Amino acid sequence: MKNEESRWLEVLKIALPLCLSYIPIGLACGILLNVAGFNVILTGLVSILVFSGGAQFLLASMLTANAPVHTILIMLFFLELRYALLGSSISQYLRNTSKKFLYIFAVSLNDENYAVNYLKFATDKNWTPKDALMVEHYSLLFWACANIIGSLIGNLLSVDLAIVDYALTALFLYMIVMQVVNKLTIVVSFVAAIFAIISMVLLKSTMGLVISTLLASFVGFALEDYLVKRDKKRGFLLKKIKPKASRRVVSKSGDN
Repeated sequence: MKNEESRWLEVLKIALPLCLSYIPIGLACGILLNVAGFNVILTGLVSILVFSGGAQFLLASMLTANAPVHTILIMLFFLELRYALLGSSISQYLRNTSKKFLYIFAVSLNDENYAVNYLKFATDKNWTPKDALMVEHYSLLFWACANIIGSLIGNLLSVDLAIVDYALTALFLYMIVMQVVNKLTIVVSFVAAIFAIISMVLLKSTMGLVISTLLASFVGFALEDYLVKRDKKRGFLLKKIKPKASRRVVSKSGDN
């Protein structure tokens, strides 16, 4: 019992900086969901079932803009599609676990706890899938509580709906900046912006965002595939590529 208690406390200390960082953005998200028409119960359910700040901000923004439901679902699908890549990269550390465990792990996976767990898996040979799941649940708990408190605060405040559009724009700008690992990312971002402006002007609906997302993704994939096949990784667009991290790589560097 003492070993188990000390372990959950040790994992909590590792996850605590991440959990505390969720409080301000979680409060803001809860307030915006309240503005969009979500009560406290619905806010709590969305926080647990979706568990994605980007998706929840997008949901609040598009609902206040009276976007069609099918457009919201398509945008959420493409926004969350990155989790397929995150899940596949961390799956190597989750072997020999049950399907039930993998399902629970996948439901509570997000960008931040993925980063914490991937780093721990790559650098700490004692880090287990159970520890990783605890990190996910700690972050989920803090996020859901912050959202619910934000929703309660939203009931006491009068919030201008214009702030929803600003918050979503700021969030996606932040997401772009955090994903800039090479110049190709910047090029694709500008291409996506141009496609979005053209499609929104032509279609005059939020469906234009879906089309521009698909076109920009195709252009980015095709361009990267061309550069890699032409062995231009050290060129202008792909000058910086993130190294592959693994326990084997870390152990080798430690031996050297």
